[in-house]
Amino acid sequence: MMADEKARLREQFRHDRRERVRSVTFDLLLATPEIARAKIVASYISYGTEPSTQELNQSLLAKGVTLILPRLGERGIEWVTWDGKPENLHLAGRIQEPIGPEFSDLAAVDVVIVPALHIDTDGYRLGKGGGYYDRALPAMSGWKVGLIYSGELTNDILPRENHDIALSAAATPDEVVRF
Repeated sequence: MMADEKARLREQFRHDRRERVRSVTFDLLLATPEIARAKIVASYISYGTEPSTQELNQSLLAKGVTLILPRLGERGIEWVTWDGKPENLHLAGRIQEPIGPEFSDLAAVDVVIVPALHIDTDGYRLGKGGGYYDRALPAMSGWKVGLIYSGELTNDILPRENHDIALSAAATPDEVVRF
């Protein structure tokens, strides 16, 4: 069954990721033309073993980009503008979420940075299993890029379901791969 296979892979990838956790930067991603011309970027606040987005988010804000972050609401992900100030975040479980009104012009988002455990060479990602991004991404037409560590881009086709959304690219600290 597809759900069982995804769950097995998530557990394996989480285990493997514990070995990879280190401080990383995404300078190559910041240098892409998509980021260079972006006015509005959707990102997230990383936690646990995810590649850190702290420096990436601060760099985007320093460039004058409008940065929106996810917050879980009744309908799934709500996007909220964040100014980079820690006092404008609150802890929801293990996740830092922005405080403020919902950003509604999702068609204006130029780049969407998403978390992933692994990404295959067709651009499909295996996330943490909540399906929140797969439900949110269709409303956003911007360039979609998943953040992973080196070694987490795979030639093996990941299991996918009809609702899974392909990304435009994957970014590791060492490369940006477009699909």
